[in-house]
Amino acid sequence: MKVALAQLNTHVGAIDANVDKVLETARHARDDLGCALAVFPELTLCGYPPEDLLFHRGMRLRVEAALEKVRKGVSGIAVYVGFPEYDGERIYNAGAFIADGRMLALHRKIVLPNYSVFDEKRYFEPGTEPTVVEFGGIRFGLTICEDTWQPEPCRATASAGADVILILNGSPFHRQKQQVREDVLAGRARETGRALVYVNMVGGQDELVFDGGSVAVNAAGDVATRAPAFDEGVFTVELSARGGGIDACAGDIAPLLPHTDSIYRALVMGTRDYVVKNHFDGVILGLSGGVDSALTMCVAVDALGAGHVHAVRMPSRFTSDMSLEDAAEQVRRLGVQVDTLSIEPMFGSTLGVLDELFRGLDPDTTEENIQARCRGVLLMALSNKLGRMLLTTGNKSEMAVGYATLYGDMAGGFAPLKDCSKTLVYELARFRNAQSPVIPERVITRAPSAELRPDQKDSDSLPPYEVLDPILEAFIEDDLSVDQIAAAGFDRATVGRVLGMVKRNEYKRRQAPPGVRVSRRAFGRDWRYPITSGY
Repeated sequence: MKVALAQLNTHVGAIDANVDKVLETARHARDDLGCALAVFPELTLCGYPPEDLLFHRGMRLRVEAALEKVRKGVSGIAVYVGFPEYDGERIYNAGAFIADGRMLALHRKIVLPNYSVFDEKRYFEPGTEPTVVEFGGIRFGLTICEDTWQPEPCRATASAGADVILILNGSPFHRQKQQVREDVLAGRARETGRALVYVNMVGGQDELVFDGGSVAVNAAGDVATRAPAFDEGVFTVELSARGGGIDACAGDIAPLLPHTDSIYRALVMGTRDYVVKNHFDGVILGLSGGVDSALTMCVAVDALGAGHVHAVRMPSRFTSDMSLEDAAEQVRRLGVQVDTLSIEPMFGSTLGVLDELFRGLDPDTTEENIQARCRGVLLMALSNKLGRMLLTTGNKSEMAVGYATLYGDMAGGFAPLKDCSKTLVYELARFRNAQSPVIPERVITRAPSAELRPDQKDSDSLPPYEVLDPILEAFIEDDLSVDQIAAAGFDRATVGRVLGMVKRNEYKRRQAPPGVRVSRRAFGRDWRYPITSGY
């Protein structure tokens, strides 16, 4: 039997469009690929994750109508498709196995994840029983995502008589996630002696990016077929009798992406889907001549095309000629529209209004923040007037320690680099330049500076990024204490200072725009830190 792995980019809440995509994919798999079965991602009909949309009364009616449309519309091929099942006041994360107008089986997800970005116990009741359905002479075990990450559901499914286990997934990307998934699948295959067909979605949904990487694993735990990461499409695997059972035959195996390549693709996909699915025609960003805005513009151009990106240079008395020249050179190389708006008149006027109240007080970060907020006002005005989303350009290192200005450089609708440390930003900039040299080299090699006062450098306020970023990763992603991080070889006073900055600046992060999640723990739905705390 040939099985289609329908690696789709669905749209949360766009139920009619999702159903149409399911029906068209089923027809394509049947007519063009010769498949007898198509397997879809988790909660395909409503999109994943639907969050509190599940509680809307109208959602139930629309989902039920969508499932009925699939039931009536699929013929000549079976589908295993995810949807939210409403049963009285209970909601289940479910999958329907449908063939020729009949629902042959329904599986309710047994293991509900409630960690990291997952919050499924808020919405769903767990299923309790394994599900096996016979179709085309093969007994398929039906599971959903987390059912496979724990050993018992797959064991129970195999014990119930499954020849092959099908898995619907909404598994979000983070660094090196695909290898983790395949290690888990290999373990389940070897434990049960069954082939597994794992179908994951692609696309961006708010902070999350789903990278696909759908895969079939044979009974020995070896990858038989792997779909390419970040590509929407329909891919196939052959199932055949072998050794007294049914196994997955060797097929096309897309290569695993290198670490930096996968992160860059996640940024591009996450940015594209956030802008397009929210119905914006394009984006605006402030281009400073620094590496963060340079990389953000590359991501935006690769996501949307140069014609949908508008860059703005906003020099002040502290902006170097080098920054202006490098920004101009990058927009030339990328073919992006650029405008230059000096903030000097706004900055001077603001200082004039405040002159009497500021008299006798020394200049400090207040004057620096005023400059950032002048820029924020200009960019938001252009965003409003032109109907283009404003991208912020800050990185995770800055957001962690509060090296950013509320209502200034933090103003905007989406932050592509929000989960990228400064050292990762440099790595990604070099990666993008290796594809084509669009970022001037000295943007990458010069010492980073906010250029808000004479001769300013980031290192005036922060430890070097090669010291700062490992400390932040140890605290944010690994939950290590000051003593534990210091024991790894970092100066204890520096560690205490950094962690203090992280804690003090939670109020800023709560007001930051969403951004693409690429690490195991990003600021946003991963991170729930108190603003007010005596810890």
